[in-house]
Amino acid sequence: MLSRIHAFFEKINQEASSQKEALSLSELHIATAALLFEVATIDRHLDETELQALSTTLSARFSLTQEELNELIEKAKTESSEASSLYQFTQLINKHCSDEEKYSLVCGLWEVAYADSILDKHEEHIIRRIADLIHLRHSDFIRAKQQVRDAGQF
Repeated sequence: MLSRIHAFFEKINQEASSQKEALSLSELHIATAALLFEVATIDRHLDETELQALSTTLSARFSLTQEELNELIEKAKTESSEASSLYQFTQLINKHCSDEEKYSLVCGLWEVAYADSILDKHEEHIIRRIADLIHLRHSDFIRAKQQVRDAGQF
């Protein structure tokens, strides 16, 4: 009898744990998209090339369908407009991402910033703030910027 009760509660704990992981993954997607959206809109002009770079970065990072991608971007717009700071997004990045993933995210931020071929001072500033909040080394911040700029895609 006790073993069945124990098994029952263990099953409930496992289900709750897997739901928490799925929720965290969804939140991580939204946090990443919101940070990318912040860079795209910080200069108060959302250029089509910036939106395309945002979509490309999210699609490559999370392997999403077009429908999922559109839904994620809409959710990111909402979350970004309702957010009082970057902290709610960066804390999830810190909790769930490795240093390599953080570096990749910052490269994505630079890709969005360079997408319209104009690096606005506000874009650079917000990327620097995000890099600081996710505890990316300054040398990696600079390396990511140079890597994206030198790739010449933008």
